[in-house]
Amino acid sequence: MIEPYVLGLQEVDETKVAVVGGKGAHLGRLSRIEGIRVPGGFCVTTDAFRRIMEEGPSIDDRLDQLSRLDPDDREAIRTLSAQIRRTIEGIAIPGDVAAAIARALAQGGEQAAYAVRSSATAEDLPTASFAGQHDSYLNVVGPTAILQQVSRCWASLFTERAVTYRRRNGIDHRTVHMAVVVQQMVFPQAAGILFTADPVTGNRKVATVDAGFGLGEALVSGLVNPDVFKVRDGEVVAKAIAAKQRAVHALPAGGTREVAVDSHRQEQPALTDAQVVRLAQLGRRIEAHFGRPQDIEWCLVDDGFQIVQSRPITTLFPVPKTGDQENHVYVSVGHGQMMTDPMKPLGLSVWQLTAMVPMHEAGGRLFVDVTRRLASPASRAGLLDAMGRGDPLIRDALETVLDRDDFVPSLPDTGPGAPSAGDASAPIETDPAIVTELMERSQASIAALERDIRTKTGPALFDFLLEAFEEHKRVLGDPLNLQAIMAGMEATWWLNDKLLEWLGEKNAADTLTLSAPGNVTSEMGLALLDVADVIRPHAEVVAFLQGVEGEGFLDELAKLAGGTEARDAIESYLDRYGMRCVGEIDITRPRWRERPTTLVPVILDNVRNFEPGAAQRRFEQGRQKARKKEQDVLSRLRALPDGEQKADETKRMIDRVRTFIGYREYPKYAIVSRYFVYKQALLEEAERLVQANVLPEKEDIFHLTFQELHDVVRSNQVDDQLVQQRKEAFRAYHALTPPRVLTSDGEAVTGAYRRDDVPAGALIGLPVSAGTIEGRARVILDMAEADLEAGDILVTTSTDPSWSPLFVGIAGLVTEVGGLMTHGAVIAREYGLPAVVGVEHASRLIRDGQRIRVHGTDGYVEILP
Repeated sequence: MIEPYVLGLQEVDETKVAVVGGKGAHLGRLSRIEGIRVPGGFCVTTDAFRRIMEEGPSIDDRLDQLSRLDPDDREAIRTLSAQIRRTIEGIAIPGDVAAAIARALAQGGEQAAYAVRSSATAEDLPTASFAGQHDSYLNVVGPTAILQQVSRCWASLFTERAVTYRRRNGIDHRTVHMAVVVQQMVFPQAAGILFTADPVTGNRKVATVDAGFGLGEALVSGLVNPDVFKVRDGEVVAKAIAAKQRAVHALPAGGTREVAVDSHRQEQPALTDAQVVRLAQLGRRIEAHFGRPQDIEWCLVDDGFQIVQSRPITTLFPVPKTGDQENHVYVSVGHGQMMTDPMKPLGLSVWQLTAMVPMHEAGGRLFVDVTRRLASPASRAGLLDAMGRGDPLIRDALETVLDRDDFVPSLPDTGPGAPSAGDASAPIETDPAIVTELMERSQASIAALERDIRTKTGPALFDFLLEAFEEHKRVLGDPLNLQAIMAGMEATWWLNDKLLEWLGEKNAADTLTLSAPGNVTSEMGLALLDVADVIRPHAEVVAFLQGVEGEGFLDELAKLAGGTEARDAIESYLDRYGMRCVGEIDITRPRWRERPTTLVPVILDNVRNFEPGAAQRRFEQGRQKARKKEQDVLSRLRALPDGEQKADETKRMIDRVRTFIGYREYPKYAIVSRYFVYKQALLEEAERLVQANVLPEKEDIFHLTFQELHDVVRSNQVDDQLVQQRKEAFRAYHALTPPRVLTSDGEAVTGAYRRDDVPAGALIGLPVSAGTIEGRARVILDMAEADLEAGDILVTTSTDPSWSPLFVGIAGLVTEVGGLMTHGAVIAREYGLPAVVGVEHASRLIRDGQRIRVHGTDGYVEILP
């Protein structure tokens, strides 16, 4: 007889998630794995849940209300979700559903003890585990009690934490249904959790076992600290035995009770090493079956392990796929580009196709494999030096990996890892004409791209773009381009090193490079001050901009007094800088030209906070300050032994740094200028696909790689399921934090500053722009939501060039990501802003509105009382 509302665990697998939920489907698969023991039981299907929901018509209205609530409005969510739960628990279970459950119970013994556990259809999925979001009940005895707990499990779909979790993960409440797993209760001597990958470091080769006496509920609820074992290659490599003073045991009549553990047993291990190794082996078997690392709940019964749950570990950062079994060390590209958010597939593939070195994708981010460079002593030294100057945390993480003698193989200097002599190291003259020539070459190349791409459509466009990508790389790889970039950076390092040695002065180059000529990124921030100057005299325009919502506002401006001038000023700005945006290395991100409202809050801040002519005054003040610093430094040097020689060398380096340091920002400007041309052509192609009913939306192309999009254009066919999977994966990637350094074992290696020269409680970072400033912290994660006052200190995760318009209105900068030569640091120095970057978790540790003191010379931040 086929039961409409009940399925035995042996009858279900992963194809039945919609019927038995994620937990039920996983248990069904587990029960089929040879050598894995799973307590017997059955699932009350989602059909039964739907019957209950149909019995409560008021639930539908409340779900509508719930979907409209702000996920941060905890009080409203708490109230509404409690109403829904009470309604569900108050509905009598229909007779045929109750009878089906009773028949299933009769097969295992009506008066036997059972565990009754929720199993939602959006639970235990590869990208969202929902661990702990829904209810479970242990040691439930008798049909009446079981039916009551089944009803509570249904209601737990609407606990406050489950509702909030769904909202934050973009899951519609109406699309999730609840099944219930009813399993025979086991009464273990010990229980706990097995992670088949280290949940802290991510290392896939290290299994972690948490163990305690009695039922696992004691660990899950935090009642006791568990014993923790780490297993690698079949042996226990680390363990910490806790004093387990309490345990949870089952009561004969049903329910559970917290009991004291005998004092002589408290510090005995809950498992022997042999049992731990055997459990880890079972875990590897389960992991292999599911194809991904697992979070497994286990019970030890009479020296045998039973598995009561297995779910994917969703917090691990993915590992780049290589197709080999060799060890690899990867460095994050996003940390160098000041963009650690996930990128969409088209953005990833275009960056890979235009990058100067091979890049590997994982978790929607890009990484460079540095294994071979680390393997050769000569190239290793150069790599560590470059990384250390840019981001000490990356260098420290790489040194941590190198300290493990067996992970990175050692190659001779003549091997493939040895550095090659490149043209970039050859010296060039300190000649501003070199910078002018490079800019003109770049502009000519972009003009040719814009001209030639206009006539290209269909497959021919993609052939053209592949050629354009090669030209893109040729321009970037021009030896003169690399020499000019390195000349500015090396002059900066020379000045900082020598002036510290000779004069005891830290980061002297910060002041010497103020208002350096030709910095397109700092000019971009100052130019928006000029736009504000045009708008400021026109009150009607200012009032209009304060209420702007849609992207068509520029056309509306012309109807207002002074509106034409305002529109022309903004349009002129967009003509020069409209290809920029936050996260601009991802071609799919909306550019300012596509979304000009992004700039409106910054323009209004500039109108409010500055007087007319501020851009020119600011630039001139910086130039004068740099000049005064130069005179001071040279004067002090001449008073030293060999002072004339030191002063002459320093003067040459000051001239050199001011000639070339501004150009440091130009190649990125050229890259994003080309990107916008590529993007406009690809979106026109997407529009043709929409018109041909191949794609429902133009932006769907963002979820295809460049090659996949090429194939779609050729075939006029698209895999809709692939696009949907990519959209879901992209949403899930937002929950992952990319590591600076990642190994092929999956270990996220975190570096440390290893400093003891900062005050207690200070937040340590990298000093990138000298000076000390005290002020109000403004924690801003989205540039479009900026609301700054003069004297504010900007605290954020990272700042790529698009953030520079905000820099003109702040007094200091603190970021979580960054290095000495990343864009935020360069512009902070250009504007004379004290700045500390690489401050781990700054946007969480510093609260918006707190007063802080930024020590830009010494590299730390103090939170003031």
